[in-house]
Amino acid sequence: MNDTKEKLRQIALRDGRYSPEAFYFLFDALEMAVRMAGKEGLQGPARHVTGQEVLAGMRAHALASFGPLASHVWRTWGVRETLDWGRVVFLLVDHGLLKRQDDDRIEDFRDGFDFDSAFDQGYRAKLDELLSTRSPKGNS
Repeated sequence: MNDTKEKLRQIALRDGRYSPEAFYFLFDALEMAVRMAGKEGLQGPARHVTGQEVLAGMRAHALASFGPLASHVWRTWGVRETLDWGRVVFLLVDHGLLKRQDDDRIEDFRDGFDFDSAFDQGYRAKLDELLSTRSPKGNS
């Protein structure tokens, strides 16, 4: 991964819009997207995930990694909307680190979800679920 990580860093620095951490995160989140789409045992084009599937994996990975602070973290990386993730994906396609299908478009990432709502509400729902499964402590 060190060679790949260095390539990602160079692409990020050359482009200048997004922090290298955004590129590392995207690359890591792709595995989550593949698992969530039920394609982890597949190879080649059958393993391909759509823009919406990538966003779902990234959202889940961000919640697991950063909780309700995910939107803040993403913004520090220069990522302000889901379309920014599409721009990162297509930069990686242009540099040969990711492959695309003929019907993949950057617009597939447009208006995927609102960061604040997705991370705050998603985290609160998970927290509520965790708290509801705990048994109340007795006073004895």
